[in-house]
Amino acid sequence: MRRKDREVTDLSEIFGILNRCDTVRIAMQGPYIVPVSFGVELVDGKAVVYFHCAREGLKIDLLKANPKVCVEGDIFIRTEPTDHGITTRYESVIGFGECRLLEDDAEIIHGLKVLTEHYGYDNYDLAHCRALKYIHVGKIVLDEISGKRNKTEE
Repeated sequence: MRRKDREVTDLSEIFGILNRCDTVRIAMQGPYIVPVSFGVELVDGKAVVYFHCAREGLKIDLLKANPKVCVEGDIFIRTEPTDHGITTRYESVIGFGECRLLEDDAEIIHGLKVLTEHYGYDNYDLAHCRALKYIHVGKIVLDEISGKRNKTEE
């Protein structure tokens, strides 16, 4: 990272940034990048990202061919003038891992529960979800993760 003064190294802070993101982007071979709704949890000191998607399409084809991915999330805060120009205030996370498309029903339900809780639906009963048989749930364990911010204290 070129700007070490903006680097975030504490895993709990990085996880906090990721948890405040509304969307993450998953980059795959191709090049190909796609925004997804997601949920995230810490397991054994690693961030684990869950997302859902259709059972077919380019994303699925690419993930099956090569499950290595890069995940990016960011929070735009604002732009503001400085004494030397204009800067953007932000927080961001980038992580690398492999995507596994879940097949076990218990893992799928767990991943979807993490996802629904991320968006504030803590008590959503997945039994009401008619789309379950039409979707894949992906799980990405981020083996490498870094954070960055340019944020003024508020």
